[in-house]
Amino acid sequence: MDWKEIQRALEAKGFRPGAIDGIPGRRTRAAVVRFQAAHNLTPDGIVGPVTRRALLGPVSGDLEPSWLTVARSKMGLHERRNRGGLMAWLRSDGKTLGDPSRLPWCGDFVETSLALALTNEVLPTNPYLARNWLTFGVKLARPSVGAVAVFWRGSRTGSSGHVGFYVGEDATHYHILGGNQSNMVSIARIARDRLLGFRWPASVPLPLTGPVALTAEGQVTTNEA
Repeated sequence: MDWKEIQRALEAKGFRPGAIDGIPGRRTRAAVVRFQAAHNLTPDGIVGPVTRRALLGPVSGDLEPSWLTVARSKMGLHERRNRGGLMAWLRSDGKTLGDPSRLPWCGDFVETSLALALTNEVLPTNPYLARNWLTFGVKLARPSVGAVAVFWRGSRTGSSGHVGFYVGEDATHYHILGGNQSNMVSIARIARDRLLGFRWPASVPLPLTGPVALTAEGQVTTNEA
């Protein structure tokens, strides 16, 4: 993120961030909070996607992570209707769980997306068990677009789970792009209280953006078996 550009935009809009030095210090953060409050945004001082677009309009920094772009390109593939194409893609990284029409494949989908985009990233030993993604990369305290989101399924203390990529959230649900959601690659809403954790690739710098607020629209999924 170019903080000088942020500071110049704040100054131009009358929110006085102090010196245009590219350093997000206290005066700059305070100016961001004032800007957010004036535009009915969450006044947290964080220049996430919504605040950044309000300040600058669409910018190149809004481009999503490469692995999410790979995952998004497979939207709509169905485990039965598109079985052949889906199976071919899932094994295109050199390994696969197997037949997605017979086996839970959410972990295979996440593994393939990351393996194709980040060839040097260390992946879980058994990426097909959703909860194993809690050992992947580094932990995130708050979500960012493209973060790996791990959920429990059936029981929080059990072994079943679900994994996908965070694309946003509303007041009650996370919006997740993943496989094996209604038997296909889709974006589904998953209840917040099912979350076990967010992870980020260790080979990629930590994200500077945070949560993305979305409207509460779209399918809610409760059991991604």
